[in-house]
Amino acid sequence: MSEPCSAIPSENPFALTPLERRKKAAARRNQWIMFGFCALLIIPLVLILVDIFWKAAPVLSLDFLWQNPVNKGKEGGLWAPLVGTFYLVVGSLLFVAPVGIFAAIYLNEYAREGWVNRVIGITVTSLAGVPSIVHALFGLGAFVLGMLPAINRLLADPARPETRWEAGLLTASLTVAVMNLPVIITSTREALGAVPQSFREACWNLGATRWQTIRTIVLPNSLSGILTGIILVVSRAAGETAPILFTGATFFKFVADSGTAKLFPYGIGEPFMAMSMHLNIISNQISQMPERMKFGSAAVLITLILAINSLAIALRVWLRGRKRW
Repeated sequence: MSEPCSAIPSENPFALTPLERRKKAAARRNQWIMFGFCALLIIPLVLILVDIFWKAAPVLSLDFLWQNPVNKGKEGGLWAPLVGTFYLVVGSLLFVAPVGIFAAIYLNEYAREGWVNRVIGITVTSLAGVPSIVHALFGLGAFVLGMLPAINRLLADPARPETRWEAGLLTASLTVAVMNLPVIITSTREALGAVPQSFREACWNLGATRWQTIRTIVLPNSLSGILTGIILVVSRAAGETAPILFTGATFFKFVADSGTAKLFPYGIGEPFMAMSMHLNIISNQISQMPERMKFGSAAVLITLILAINSLAIALRVWLRGRKRW
């Protein structure tokens, strides 16, 4: 007869040890604790948004977006400040995006490591923490009191005094661009630094110049990170009040209700209306302002920022999916 089989061990050799079970339970517990903290942040925010949109519901319509403010904002819609905000965002991006991206390319790809480069990096990081009201005062001194007189002397025409430029879209866009410059530089440098060095070395070994490598390899693979900085710039430019308070924004400017004047109501050298400025004034400085107009303006501004961010985030995710590593 064959010998009896050896006894099968009663314990599973692959079972978790008591230490591993305690670690797993602690990890699960910590996960739920973190979820609770996130809920403490998100639930009040959602409730606030629901309250704003609920109170704004009576005025939310296409007419509210298309009509101009009437009677100090107590009636009408939001077209004039809405289009002014769009011009402000686009104008600031036209200045800050090229300057910030090229500055980041120089600092990350061309500048040699040394105390000068380190000082520039520390300065850029420090500027990101400067309050917006300080940027507003800088814009007032540099662009409104410094740049505009020089422009007006160049464009002086005694026969046409109306050609004189005032604080408006140009000065406000430049101020917002200066305020957002550290964000673009920092995010772009991080995105460029995330591209593997082996990509650059492979291009150089094939005879490509430094600029050809940056243009064809580094920049396409860092677009998602650069776009992250642009998302922050767009949101900040649309929602800031202090930088444009002294540099070109006004509470009211007449805008025609029809024709091309409604689509292009502001020149670069004249005051303009903006959503953040409009909301600030009708909420704090206009007596007997209907609640629906206040919450309607807030709801439109929030929706505008969320829509821009959602579009940019979707584009960023698509670009990340096209990465080559």
